[in-house]
Formats: sequence, structure tokens, C-alpha cells
Amino acid sequence: MQDFAASFFEAFRLVFSLDPNLIEVVGLSMRVSLMAVAVAALIGFPVGAFLAVSRFPGRGLVVVTISALMGLPPVVVGLIVYMMLSSAGALGPLQLLYTPTAMIIAQTILVVPIVAALTRQTLEDLNVEFADQMTLFGLGDVARLITLLWEGRYSLMTTLLAGFGRAIAEVGAVIIVGGNINHVTRVMTTTIALETSKGNLALALGLGFILVTIAFIVNALVFVSRAAAERHAHA
Repeated sequence: MQDFAASFFEAFRLVFSLDPNLIEVVGLSMRVSLMAVAVAALIGFPVGAFLAVSRFPGRGLVVVTISALMGLPPVVVGLIVYMMLSSAGALGPLQLLYTPTAMIIAQTILVVPIVAALTRQTLEDLNVEFADQMTLFGLGDVARLITLLWEGRYSLMTTLLAGFGRAIAEVGAVIIVGGNINHVTRVMTTTIALETSKGNLALALGLGFILVTIAFIVNALVFVSRAAAERHAHA
């Protein structure tokens, strides 16, 4: 019992003293996850917007597929990316395996379906709600899309936060393609798993506290964004 208490106290000391190793791991986690969300937004927003305002043969199948991909098993994604980036893979010559870039690719694949599916749902609902007004003003396709994106900005922010929450908590895919290499690809989730297996509970707990805090902040921002969207809708 005393060992656990000592680990808790040491964990708090590491956090509040801004231990360099801890800060390095947290910083890499944030950079990788934020970059993955940014790339996912560049891909997911246009795909979701296109599906929201377009009608074409097979659209239903595409929508169902993207929704299903929201539940992609991370280890499967990690395996696929590993095969692509390995020396025998199509992207092997780029030598990206066991680098932060490989982890960004894996997280992006996991986040894109979330962003695309939630964007489609948000903009499709808004398209139905504002269809008469946009037709009355004679808005073209581009103007309609811009209007929908503006009206759905708060909900789209919630979409990005949901994607970030998925990325920052990821462990299965990033440990496969990143290798959990010290000072290179070691992020919070993989470090927690490693240090726990080594019995270094203090560092694992410290990173756990930070990860839970980040999750709390993300969920608080989601709540605020949803409240802002509801106020805007009823304004």
C-alpha cells in the first residue's frame, strides 16, 4: 500500500515539476494527434460535405461504409499501415516506418471516417432545414455549401474534438507503426503501457493523469460547442 502511495506522490511530483521526459512524451502525443486531426479535417470535411449535398447512384452504400469505418479496429489499421510502410510495402522506399509520420498516417486513417460521417450528418440536417431559404435566395451549389459550413461551424468543431479524442487515446495502431522508440515515437498511451509492464507506476500514473485531464478538457469543449450550436439554432 505504501508503494502505491509513493507512486502517486511521485506521479504528482513529475507532473508539477514538469519532468523533461514526461513533457517530451506529452508534446509528441499532442503534435501527432493534432496533425492527424488537421489532415483528417482536410479529407473528411470535403467528403462529408459532398455526401451531404449530393445525390448519386451508390451514395447510400458510401454513407454506410463510412459510418462502418468509424469502428475500425486500431490494430487492423496499424497492421495495414505497417504493411504499406515496411521495406516490402508500396511506400517502403520512403522509410517512414517507426517515425512520427507513420503514427500520423495511422491516426489519420482512424479519424477520417469520424470527421466525414459526422460532417455529412450535420450538413445534411442543415441542408434540409435551410433548403427553402437557400432556394429563395437563389444560392448556387458553392454558395449553399459555404452557408451550410458556416451554419454548422459549432457542430463541426465538435466533430474535430471527437476526432482528437479518438487520436490522443490511440495505442494499438501507433505502437505497431511507431515501435514505441524512446525519444522518437514514444507517446502517452504507449508509454503508459510500457512503464506499467516495467513496474514504473509513477511515470505511468503521471501520464495517466495528464491523459485523463486532456480527455476532460476535450469533453468540456464538446459540451460547450454543442451548447453554442443549440443557442445558435434557436437564435
